[in-house]
Amino acid sequence: MARVEVLVPPSARDEILAVAARLRAEHRRANELNRLCEQALSSYRTRILDNVDLDRLPSVQAKASVIARAMIDRGDARAFALGRKMLAQVGAS
Repeated sequence: MARVEVLVPPSARDEILAVAARLRAEHRRANELNRLCEQALSSYRTRILDNVDLDRLPSVQAKASVIARAMIDRGDARAFALGRKMLAQVGAS
């Protein structure tokens, strides 16, 4: 995050604040998805990613979606719960 100072007309102040709030929320969601992906991969990588190349996927949301679906299909109960949590985060984005 970086502090930004801009001069805008008083009528546009609320709009700029709303955009900044939206950007902060998206950043937090992306960080949470990254954390969940790292948690999933550290626990279940060998069981869920047999022929998947995550580096070819364009975004964090796409990677999280693939990881979550693989965990739901191939994992245990904890993997299923984590996969559902990841899909809920992807859906919120």
